[in-house]
Amino acid sequence: MLSLRQRALLGGIASGALSVGVGTLVVFSYINTRVLDQFDGALQDRHTQLVVGLSVATDDPETLRELIFDPAYSTPYSGRYWQVTDSNGAIYTSASLFDETIAEPPRASGETIIWNTSGPDGEALRSAYQKITFEDGTEWGVTVAESRSELINERSAAQRNLLPVFGLVGLIGVASSLLLMSAIVGPLRKLRADVAHRWDQGDDLVPEDYPSEVSPLVEDLNQLLHRNREIVSGSRKQAADLAHALKTPATILRNELSELSDAGVETEPAEEALARIDAQLGRSLARMRATNTGELTHSRTDLSNSVERLSRLFSVMAERDGKTLVSDCEAGLHVRMDPQDIEEVIGNLLDNALKWSRTTFQITARRTDSGIEICVEDDGPGIPEGARDEVLRSGSRLDTSVKGTGLGLSICVDLLAAYGAKLQLGTSKRLGGLVSEVKISA
Repeated sequence: MLSLRQRALLGGIASGALSVGVGTLVVFSYINTRVLDQFDGALQDRHTQLVVGLSVATDDPETLRELIFDPAYSTPYSGRYWQVTDSNGAIYTSASLFDETIAEPPRASGETIIWNTSGPDGEALRSAYQKITFEDGTEWGVTVAESRSELINERSAAQRNLLPVFGLVGLIGVASSLLLMSAIVGPLRKLRADVAHRWDQGDDLVPEDYPSEVSPLVEDLNQLLHRNREIVSGSRKQAADLAHALKTPATILRNELSELSDAGVETEPAEEALARIDAQLGRSLARMRATNTGELTHSRTDLSNSVERLSRLFSVMAERDGKTLVSDCEAGLHVRMDPQDIEEVIGNLLDNALKWSRTTFQITARRTDSGIEICVEDDGPGIPEGARDEVLRSGSRLDTSVKGTGLGLSICVDLLAAYGAKLQLGTSKRLGGLVSEVKISA
């Protein structure tokens, strides 16, 4: 579907073309009529001059060539001619006709007749003819004519002068349509920005800030925003309730397995299965949160504080295993993510690095040109390049020598995808093991 701007441009071009087209036809028609009237007026003036001259030369019409002075009448085939015919059919002409004559109307009357006829060599002429009876009783047919090429040239010159004007009018029409469209689209552009801004802040839109035509839409959007917030809040609460409800049975099962293990029963397969069930439930709950969070949340998390807090927790765990965690985080970092989601991502990455590192793992958080980047590196064996996509997609375990479910990275991918963020795996240049890079847009 065409955008409003494209519609405005096409509409402006169409309306401009139509206006210019209609205006051109009307004005050109007026010009043609006006030029023709002026041409015929000049023709009638010359006809009157010829009648006046003939009135004193009825006895000797040959003297008309001397009485009617106009250089064009003396130049052969100049395009301007006169002709008189007496009652006996004798014809007297201007020198410009040379030895040619001009046809007379088949039905003549006492009124002046202006008509189109032909002249020497088929030249198109505009002719004025009238049958005149003078006081001496003589009757004459009086004709003056002029080439219609002059009429055509005058019309063409007038049209050429007006065409640029109409082109300018058309451009002004298109520009006016675009300016008008910009003024109309302005409130919609403001509404789009306000929807994102107000959602982030949890505020409502103010209908009075928009034109009356847009106010009903603003009220509907307010209702939709309220409904979406309720859906997000309710879904996350349900996920949290479900997680809490499952923790108790899982804890009971784990305690029972521990007692059986103390009694000498082999429980390792059952414990591994239970751990995988916990992980799958955690992944499903994370997906539920991600589905109902993502860009809909207006949460804003202090990333620097989260990284610092998790670093202290994992530093204690690392010391128990004889390992070291190095933390390097810029101050004042904030992300548009729910605190629980981003902390679960960081926690899974640190847990993975703790398990696979030999002596050292590191977390770095910094601001980049495109947003915020979090890197977790270790000095462990890493993951072969060909297997990285499969690990992120399915959560499969490449090495079972270390306890775990293999779902931590895939959970991170699900949560980050809901916010338009990405997780990439590579080889650490500093420590030589795996590097997990989280890129969050600003």
